[in-house]
Parts: sequence; C-alpha cells; structure tokens
Amino acid sequence: MTSAGNNHALVFGASGITGWAIVNEILNGYPDPSTFSKVTALTNRPLTQEVSQWPSDERLNIVSGLDLLKGSQQELEESLKARVNGVDTVTHVYFFAYIMDPDPAKEISINVDLLERAVNAIDSISSSLKYVVLPTGTKAYGVHLLRDNFPHANALPLKESHPRIPEPYASEMFYYNQLDHLKQLSANKPWTFCDVIPDVIIGFVPHNNIYCLPQALGLYLSLYRYINGEGAEVVFPGTDNSWNNLVNDSSQDLIARFAIQASLHPELSGGQSYNTADDPQPSTWSEKWPIVCKYFGLKGVAPTNGSGPDPVGYMSDNREKWLELEEKHGLQKGRVGNERSFGGFPYFIMTMLDFDRQLDLTKAHDMLKKAGAKVDVWSREDSWYLAFDRFRKAKIIP
Repeated sequence: MTSAGNNHALVFGASGITGWAIVNEILNGYPDPSTFSKVTALTNRPLTQEVSQWPSDERLNIVSGLDLLKGSQQELEESLKARVNGVDTVTHVYFFAYIMDPDPAKEISINVDLLERAVNAIDSISSSLKYVVLPTGTKAYGVHLLRDNFPHANALPLKESHPRIPEPYASEMFYYNQLDHLKQLSANKPWTFCDVIPDVIIGFVPHNNIYCLPQALGLYLSLYRYINGEGAEVVFPGTDNSWNNLVNDSSQDLIARFAIQASLHPELSGGQSYNTADDPQPSTWSEKWPIVCKYFGLKGVAPTNGSGPDPVGYMSDNREKWLELEEKHGLQKGRVGNERSFGGFPYFIMTMLDFDRQLDLTKAHDMLKKAGAKVDVWSREDSWYLAFDRFRKAKIIP
C-alpha cells in the first residue's frame, strides 16, 4: 500500500458521473483525510470549483480543455507538464474519460487511443505511478445485446469469471481492447490496474450529461409535478417486463469508494475485474419507481394500459412550461432542448433492458474485507435521494 500523505490522484473525465464522485470522495476525506495530498481533476468542458459542487480544498487542481488526442505523444506530455502542477508526482490514475461513437471500430480506436496516450504519458512523466483504475460496465457481459442475444441469461448472477461475449460481438467491445492494452502497458512495470463493472449508475453531474438517468428523471418528474400537481400518479415509462426485471443499481459514491480502496491495495486487486453495486440483493423498477417519484411528491404506478409518458418526449413537448419553472426557481439554464438533452438513454435503460442481469458482488466485498475496509450497502433511497439532493443544491432541479 502506498504511504498515506504522498498520494496524488489524477482523475481523467472528472466531470462525468463517476469521475466526479472520485474527486468528491477524496476531498471529503475518503478513506482518510490524509490519504491524498493532491487531487487533479481533468475535464473536457470548462468547470469552476463553484459549479463543480466539490468542497473548496487547497489539494484540488481543476484543469479543463486538455485534449488527449491532440498532437504527438511528446506534445501531450509537454502539455501535461505545463498544465498539471506536480504531474511528476502522480501515484494514482482514475481513467474515466470516454468518447462515444456509433461505429464500433471507431469507438474502439478512439477510446483505446485515449487510454494508451494518457497512461503512457503519466508512466513516462511520473516515476511514482502505482495504479490505474478503468471503468467498464455490464456491456462487457453483453447486456447491450438485449433479451434475445444476452449470452449469460442462463448464468445469473453475473460473475467476473464469466467468459467474454462471443463473436462477432466481442470484436466490437472496446472494453476488451482497453483491458488488453492496460495489461500490456503494465507488464514489467511497478504499477498495476483493475477495472470496475457497474450497471446503471445513480449519481450527480455538474454538466449536462445524456448518460445520467437521475438527471433525466429529476428534470422530468419536477416538470410533471409542476404541471400535474402534488400527489399526481406517474405511470412507469417502461413495460411490464422492465417493471419486474432484476438489476443492481450502482451509486456513484460506492463505485468511487471501491475504486479508491482497490487502488490503495494493489497486492489484492492488481489485474482484477470487480462488479460494483449498492446492494447484493437486486431490485426491480416496481420497487424503485414509487421511491423515485415520492421524492417529488408524486405517486409512481405500474404500467397497465401501456407505458407512461416518455421522459424525453414529455420534456420536449412541454419545454415552455420548463422554461417557466426555470425562471420561477432561478434554475440553471440549458438542460432542456439541446443536443445534450438525454437522447434515447432513459428509454434504453427503462424499456429495452427488460431482462434479469443481476450482479454477484462476492469478489468485490471479499477484497474490501481483506483490505480492512467497510463494506457499504445502500438502500434505494440512499442512492437516488442523494443524487436528487445534489441536483437540487446545484439549482438544476427545483
């Protein structure tokens, strides 16, 4: 384990849903206030400390607009040296940068390049590098192939020991390429790595983010309450199948805590993959939807004669009402009616992922116990309400 007080965390993609939480947990003293002496948060879009909602802390350095794909490898390293104070002391890299591309070949190429250039740069600059954490996800188990092609439907719960998904899908999975590259890059080096595998991530983001389900539902249900009044019934947007399928949600905080613990214990976690989630017991939307809606003073109910309103379509159809709500409560602007307004993500999560895909958390919990760390188990209210509280504090929802 790296000695406390000399650790410098470098978080790529720090304004994303999990990267944000890594920074937040460290600055709030996890696992101990003295564990990290520096935290560098790299973001693509400009981000101020005030907008970030992170605590003010002299250990924090926010660096925005660093393009990992621009210029030669040497130019990238020179840029890091110029812009990241103490980059030669980085001990822990949390790599949560990602660029989506609908073409699998391009997505693989872009994201492997992102990772490889970043890790090679830090490996070259800092002789102190000890660990790299990479996020993957249940897409690695093939959940994106949906019900008819899900390869592990008869091998639940999902375990890290499951084989990779079959061809032709395996060759289109950029997670595999990233992991294979990390294994090659770390060979015969003093640093190691792991990857963390969440399913649906529940959390806050300071910037508009189409992959943040609590943001989409927070905006939708706030507007629904404004239009229909307190106590109104809200029909679940999905189907009967998706209302009842089993899944383990993953709060951003618990993913971050696990990632930090794993990175501090390379002797236990090096080269491993770990499922991460809030609770070993899976849940269904039939449990969660009433809880989610209750936060907004609404009554969440099951689909009976078809799905409820599509959250994205509802926001679009009632955009003028949302602008009224923004003005009334002095909310942040620009969350509705632009290219970053949700896309099809809520529909995909709540309607198309309509099959059981629960996770086995045994391996992750065993690692935490061996590390002497607390094994947190959070309720549905813990994760969802904390995310909504953060959006409310940031004046994103009323």
